[in-house]
Amino acid sequence: MKNIYITTTLPYVNAKPHIGFALEIVRADTLARLQRLKGVEVFFNTGTDEHGLKIHRKAEEHGVGTQEYVDGFAATFKALGELLHVDYTHFIRTTDAHHKAGAQEFWRRVDANGYIEKRNYQAKYCVGCELEKTESELVDEKCELHPTYDIEYIDEENYFFLFSKFGEKLLNFYEENSDFVIPDFRYNEIKAFVKRGLKDFSISRVKEKMPWGVSVPGDEGHVMYVWFDALTNYITTLGWPDNTEQFARFWGVAGDRQAIQLCGKDNLRQQTAMWQAMLMAADLPNSKQVFVGGFITAEGQKMSKSTGNVVDPFEVVERYGTDPIRFFLLGGLSSYGDADWTKERFEEFYTAHLVNGIGNLTSRIVTMVEKYNDGKAPSVSPDVFATQDFWKEYANTLEQFDFHGAVAHILVLVHQCDTHISQEKPWEVAKQGGSVDVMLYQYVECLRHIAYALLPIIPDTAERILSQIGSSGERLLDSGSLVWGGTIPGTAVKKEGILFARI
Repeated sequence: MKNIYITTTLPYVNAKPHIGFALEIVRADTLARLQRLKGVEVFFNTGTDEHGLKIHRKAEEHGVGTQEYVDGFAATFKALGELLHVDYTHFIRTTDAHHKAGAQEFWRRVDANGYIEKRNYQAKYCVGCELEKTESELVDEKCELHPTYDIEYIDEENYFFLFSKFGEKLLNFYEENSDFVIPDFRYNEIKAFVKRGLKDFSISRVKEKMPWGVSVPGDEGHVMYVWFDALTNYITTLGWPDNTEQFARFWGVAGDRQAIQLCGKDNLRQQTAMWQAMLMAADLPNSKQVFVGGFITAEGQKMSKSTGNVVDPFEVVERYGTDPIRFFLLGGLSSYGDADWTKERFEEFYTAHLVNGIGNLTSRIVTMVEKYNDGKAPSVSPDVFATQDFWKEYANTLEQFDFHGAVAHILVLVHQCDTHISQEKPWEVAKQGGSVDVMLYQYVECLRHIAYALLPIIPDTAERILSQIGSSGERLLDSGSLVWGGTIPGTAVKKEGILFARI
């Protein structure tokens, strides 16, 4: 592909960012950086979801206007992206004027196609999820995900999206696109959900009871239900419906889908069924693929403010640095399932793989070139580390959203190079008057490949490694695999301090 669109979900701005969302934006950033490295033009979207009853009530609790309340949180989430060096194309807010206009146009198209109907709405509702709940989803009349919220009972006239009309269409779509949902067990989960039968869902609220939302076109007495409004951000961020050229280039047109979405497992239903049905209802292309990640727990327990075990991404980055946190989020946690965060696990991973692994290998290689070849890259020698095979394995893992696997492949290459150095002992060869040019070039080349593979994962560290070995960074796309021209003999190689300090 020449163009690709990548988006995170939009976090709901009723609380500070947590480590789970940090994981999501770092994963999306890694995919975006890899595609750019391959010469693909990327549109990378993230932002904030700022409407709904929960936010309106939180603003009231704090005694501030709702817009002022969401402005503060939007700035905090934006700061998190900057702290983690997330290189997005656009940061969208659902209170943006263009987004609200786009959401209204989306409503009009779905309505014109006959998929919106006004009727009475009676339901048990979790304000925490902003979702209707069935009896089977409640435990002691509480939502499992938000046990501190009381279940509310809604009885009013609302507009409904005719979700029930899309069961067969969605199942056909899933069958025709077997890799639409990653991982497989989430794909099976959403198929089972749709097969059980779909219920129409409310897409509006009475404005008198819930004033904070996008007005329903043609009915000022209602505002859009937060999910219907928020999901449209994935296309309004591209300038839809006005910027048809950008929309077609990055989202796609009929038969040509470009959009890759990342979300947590609590968003499976919304992203892979509700949103896809909404797109069908508006005669717009579906997403190309949705990656569904698990939750991060803290020492085996769900994070919550009440237990005091919430991991604040700002605090851990301040303590350990951006790249170490990115590296652990991507390489130290499960790609597909739930994963556990502990201080001990992080520090062990950091010491083993950054201090003693990548940091130590870089120092060994650069020091040897300075000592045994006057700080100049030696003459070209054969590749002994099978780097073309490495790139195929590395790229394949990331295509399957296996971030943990991609980091593991890098660490294998680090270990292979380190082991080769220990076995060949170039310092002894040099001491006996032998030439170490061949070995040194092979080590510099291996380190360069490691650094390039690290560019999407820990970009600042990768740039520091490349700077030390004088890499100019030329790249080519060759039959879908990443191939770079070798280090130029005579290039200056110079150590620039340690990469990772010991804890």
